[in-house]
Amino acid sequence: MIAISFKFLAGRYHATPWGRHVNEGAVEWPPSPWRILRALVAVWKRTLPDLPQEQVEPILRSLVEPPEFLLPPALTGHTRHFMPWFKKGPDDRTLVFDTFVAVCRQTPLQSNWPNASLSDEQRKVLARLLSHLNTLGRSESWCEAELVDGFGHPDGCVCRPLQGDVSPEHEIVRLLCPDPTSAFADDYVATISKTTTGRGKHKRTIEERSSIYDPAWNLCMETLQLHKDRWSDPPGSRWMPYARLRDCFKIEPKMRSRRTVTHPRIQVVRYAFDSTVLPLVTETLPVAEAARRTLMGIYGRLTEKNGIRGRSDVLSGKAEHGQPLTDHRHAYYLPTDEDGDGRLDHLTVYATSGFGSEERRALDRLSVIRTGWQGEERHPLRLLLLGMGASDEYASGPLRASTIWESSTPYIATRYAKTRGQDRIDLSSPEARAAFLQEDLRAQLLSVRPDLPEEEITAVTIAPLCDENQVFTIAGRWRPIQFKRFRRKAGDDGGRRLAGAFRLIFRNPVRGPIALGHSSHFGLGQFEAKQEAPET
Repeated sequence: MIAISFKFLAGRYHATPWGRHVNEGAVEWPPSPWRILRALVAVWKRTLPDLPQEQVEPILRSLVEPPEFLLPPALTGHTRHFMPWFKKGPDDRTLVFDTFVAVCRQTPLQSNWPNASLSDEQRKVLARLLSHLNTLGRSESWCEAELVDGFGHPDGCVCRPLQGDVSPEHEIVRLLCPDPTSAFADDYVATISKTTTGRGKHKRTIEERSSIYDPAWNLCMETLQLHKDRWSDPPGSRWMPYARLRDCFKIEPKMRSRRTVTHPRIQVVRYAFDSTVLPLVTETLPVAEAARRTLMGIYGRLTEKNGIRGRSDVLSGKAEHGQPLTDHRHAYYLPTDEDGDGRLDHLTVYATSGFGSEERRALDRLSVIRTGWQGEERHPLRLLLLGMGASDEYASGPLRASTIWESSTPYIATRYAKTRGQDRIDLSSPEARAAFLQEDLRAQLLSVRPDLPEEEITAVTIAPLCDENQVFTIAGRWRPIQFKRFRRKAGDDGGRRLAGAFRLIFRNPVRGPIALGHSSHFGLGQFEAKQEAPET
């Protein structure tokens, strides 16, 4: 068996079948055996003229029988060129089609002669010829040819000479092949000259055969001479029908494996406030409510479908049917005073569960909020987006780590004290009210911060922050009663609940934010770090 592989280095094979015009858009596929044999002769005479004909001719004769082909996955294509024609003037152009077969550069086309055989020495000679073959077809069809031991690759389809009936999934294509009886003859390429010598009985006529071709084979007749002599088919050739798959130019697209795009987990969004007059710290609750209200409106407009606005569980803190979420993984809106001048200058929106893509779009578009009631004249509060990221990427504002935390807004009790019946709680003294709030606060730490070990929360020191009159004070200047504690929603009773201020002392540094109690998702019950944790 002789098997040859052809790799098309440019990924294209350009060749027009014999008898077809270039502008018909037809392409010869697979390459005709006639073309392959002529290419080997050309390589021999052009690059290896030292090889004698007696050594090369037996090799070429062994390749005369029609081979079978293994075709790689392929597609057809073409380019259009407007070439100078000069028929009607220097600017005249004619359209020329360049049709080609596109193949993978690494997947070879293979031709196989199953009944042919060569000696080891002949295989070496053929390998030398193939190593010098750099084009097959037109000059732009760069190729790399070599002898191979096996025949076949998993993605190809076999194209064989037709034997019997053709199956429905195949079509018949004609390939120009060398005729074993006449391809290596010289009857159409040799010129016979006769020379007569002597007279009478001694008269002799000598015929001499000469040819412009070397070697003088019909296989070597030039195309120009064929056209000049009006040959319909080259002498020494024959047409052979081949069975080729109808869908040989159909490539099934490979399903791309879905790459899991891992977006960074966005849990924190930070803004800076800008306004003619910044709001006081006591306005924390209405500022946080305004931020939530504006953000939900932006999100609804971005996700509106069929006139129905979307709603985000993370931004709203409510489930699909309006039930409040209780796991504290939804958004906290935390206005803060980070320069200590008593006015709010930053807003941190924080969600343990993180924000989705649509929520991030809404957060990116949040640029202004209005804190006044309808018809109330207030300066618009502009927001400058500082950044988004994971909680461990931030260590400023409410996201610092510390062992000591103090109230920056009043802590509001999450329940009312029982004042009647058994186990009623006496709240008549400041100490009793502080003790009740301390117990409630510790329970909130257990509920809201499951990331902290229970023994850490049990060991935390909770101390009230009071002035000399035993009145709770925040930052040494504000009393809880000075803060707005009623939300806009109907029925909110935050202003009637017990409120206080405390210092939390942990055994180990704890990362913020720490916001606990009633309306903690709107900035109340915030604690600020008073001692930064040392870097580890």
